Amino acid sequence: MRSTQIRSAFLDFFTSRGHRHVPSSPLIPSDPTLLLANAGMNQFKPYFLGEVTPEYPRATTIQKCARTSDIDNVGRTNRHATFFEMMGNFSFGDYFKADAIAYAWELLTQGYHLEKDRLWITVHQDDDEAEQLWRRIGVPADRIQRLGADNFWDMGVPGPCGPSSELNYDRGPAFGREGGPAVDGERYVEIWNLVFMQSLRGEDDDNGTFPILGDLARQSIDTGLGLDRLAAILQDVENVCGTDLLLPTLTTVQELAGRDYPGCGPGGEEKVSFQVVTEHARSIAYLIADGVLPAKDGRGYVLRRLMRRAIRHARLLGIDQPVLAPATASVIANLSDVWPELVGQAALIEQVVTAEEESFTRTLTQGARLLNAAVTRSREGRSTTLTGDTAFELHDTYGFPVELTIEAARDAGLSVDEDRFTALLAEQQKRAKAGGKAKTAEALRRQDAYRELSSRHGRTDFTGYDRLDTEATILGVVSDGTVVPGADQGDTVELVLDRSPFYAESGGQVGDTGTIRTAGGALLEVLDTRLGLEGFHVHTVRVREGEIRTGEQAEALVDGPRRDAVARSHSATHVLHAMLRRTLGDYARQHGSLVDAGRLRFDFAHFSALDRTQLAAIEALVNDHLLDDPEVRIWHATRSEAEAAGATALFGEKYGDHVRIVDIGDFSRELCGGTHVPHGAGAGPVRILGEASVGSNLRRIEALTGRDALTHYDTERRLLEELSTLLGTRPQDAPDTLRKRLDALTTAQQELARLRDAELRTRARQLAASARTVPGGRIVTENVTENVTGLGPDELRTLATDTADLLGDDHAVVILGTEHDGKALLAAAITRSLHDTGTQASQILIPAARTVGGGAGGKGPIASAGGRHAGALDKALAIAVQDATRVLGQ
Repeated sequence: MRSTQIRSAFLDFFTSRGHRHVPSSPLIPSDPTLLLANAGMNQFKPYFLGEVTPEYPRATTIQKCARTSDIDNVGRTNRHATFFEMMGNFSFGDYFKADAIAYAWELLTQGYHLEKDRLWITVHQDDDEAEQLWRRIGVPADRIQRLGADNFWDMGVPGPCGPSSELNYDRGPAFGREGGPAVDGERYVEIWNLVFMQSLRGEDDDNGTFPILGDLARQSIDTGLGLDRLAAILQDVENVCGTDLLLPTLTTVQELAGRDYPGCGPGGEEKVSFQVVTEHARSIAYLIADGVLPAKDGRGYVLRRLMRRAIRHARLLGIDQPVLAPATASVIANLSDVWPELVGQAALIEQVVTAEEESFTRTLTQGARLLNAAVTRSREGRSTTLTGDTAFELHDTYGFPVELTIEAARDAGLSVDEDRFTALLAEQQKRAKAGGKAKTAEALRRQDAYRELSSRHGRTDFTGYDRLDTEATILGVVSDGTVVPGADQGDTVELVLDRSPFYAESGGQVGDTGTIRTAGGALLEVLDTRLGLEGFHVHTVRVREGEIRTGEQAEALVDGPRRDAVARSHSATHVLHAMLRRTLGDYARQHGSLVDAGRLRFDFAHFSALDRTQLAAIEALVNDHLLDDPEVRIWHATRSEAEAAGATALFGEKYGDHVRIVDIGDFSRELCGGTHVPHGAGAGPVRILGEASVGSNLRRIEALTGRDALTHYDTERRLLEELSTLLGTRPQDAPDTLRKRLDALTTAQQELARLRDAELRTRARQLAASARTVPGGRIVTENVTENVTGLGPDELRTLATDTADLLGDDHAVVILGTEHDGKALLAAAITRSLHDTGTQASQILIPAARTVGGGAGGKGPIASAGGRHAGALDKALAIAVQDATRVLGQ
């Protein structure tokens, strides 16, 4: 059974049993506690928590998932992957254990025709009910095993959780020992996990344990059937790399390596490398297609780690040519019929992986040089160990894999202090985790407060598309994450209303500001508005006058001019997005934005800087399209209808089944919940200020819109007028006039520098001629403040060095001082013959430097010093002469 048939059989089975087919959410989740979508239930978390009432009681999905917790097991086991498709069925307070178990058994045995006597079941050690249900359905007791933590599921972060029951398939003695899944997970491979969602977990402690905070409002079902694992069984191959999901990619890797994959059974490190490159190529393609780009931290670091790991294993296979571009291309060609976003982002994927592979190749070269230097130092120090600190620096600072460090050290006859490396890595991870936990704990406190209010009152009725003022009731006040009865004058708190005209920050658009006045006469300044939960607006307010209490009536009023300015920026952002894609290519899609009053910031995929000519052309295109005054039309449709109509969905944004679409003329169509101007001319003009890099293969444009753009134009005009007046020319001639004067200034400066050099050379000859003889050599000393004006530290050192050079091969010392900007400067230079005896110029200046209130620095034949006591300069020179006389007389 091919993977397309497996998917279809699953979806057909559950849709025929009343489940709504819900599309996969992107790999970039809307949940701030998650880095990447790691389970089918992620998008349904608000339903399980009771934060949002589901539109349907049952759902089924095929969810794209990415997990790196088992990254080191990829290739070393037959069942681990960093990307997989999770087929799931869900119940939101509808059916529970009995139906979930019956559905799973029926589909596996009748739909996929798996032999009943090869299916083993595990249940949680305390779940008597689940065991009885399995026995009632016909599973013998000796094929049901009870486990502990392995049969309790959670997302790895605070949220819904519960005991689970897993269905495992016995792949036979060739895969491992007898004894069931409790004994051998390779032979008895888990294929389907049924999670009985009934509890809420809290934050884990330093030992990795977490408390159960209580029961969920409704018992629900969350299941996950791994397509990879089921395909391997139904297609009778050892692991996912042999299934139709990845076999074309494995074939590509074999062609690049110039040899065959070792095949079934043990294959050593070579087999691991084939599987790592193949499996990671799939993860890389899907992550980039969903908007993840390489970065130093967060989900971008996950992608970078996968890419670098794949490249390293390709090199171990002897593949010296680019591997990621052809490998990901094979993924796209094989799977884009099911996941069209792959082919839609094919150009982006190719450019990202190509740039990253070129960058990492340079990193490997640089790291190899640094590693070779470290190996040499270890050998010279007669050490047999490369320090863990060196290995960690190569890993952390330069991205050099520790495995390569260990391998190179071994080749050089050295070991690596892996214990120290592991300790340093653990310290870094602990610091990162501690910071993340603090932020998560604060967010959870607030979420609990919002959840409490939402459970009482439901979602906020947003009225702001049609009007800027609304009569409302204060439903709740939140202070420091706690629901409180009210607030007094001077307090800054969060406010929840039953109805609100204030747009909550989302889709890059900032939240509205304005005022709220209560029936009791209190005046509140609304500082910001954001989404506390899905569809639940939270207003950050400062109580300016009076006091507020829950239940009061109020009038909410949005700052209209600011809202208008934000709307201009949002419409301009859509047009800018369209023009970038038209100019650079379809891959130049939005990867983040800030839509604010009078200004915008737009991040997009691109791989080199845009020059002034390109920016000017893009700005002209944007303004030309706005000047045509296209109609801005807003309409609603199902998600599938909108996509069929060519609407662009933005990376990382969450959309429901019914979406809002914004058309601007016939050139821009995007899914968008933001506010806009009614006609394009109302958004202009747009003034692009510049662009810059904000990460690998990611650029950012900043621009002004509307009145702010006009103000900027006016400021530039007035600056040009002032400049042309100073230059005594017309504005249009100012650049040429300024260029000519700058050229003349450069010529004059060069002439002044030549004259200054000649003056210093002359003064050096005079100083050398003034040298006096002392026992052991000669000394030159002088306060040159009056004879050579304006000497800075560099020129003083140059004068001292030139003077010492003129003294030839004699043992001689030159000590000069000057006042500069109210401070004392000293310089000492010694001749080469004196330096060859082991003398350092700094020896002569240390006591003198203390005299002027400073310190001496420099190595070898030149040293300098400075201090704030300019009046002590002559005394310092005298002390330096005494020390020089002592040094020469030794």
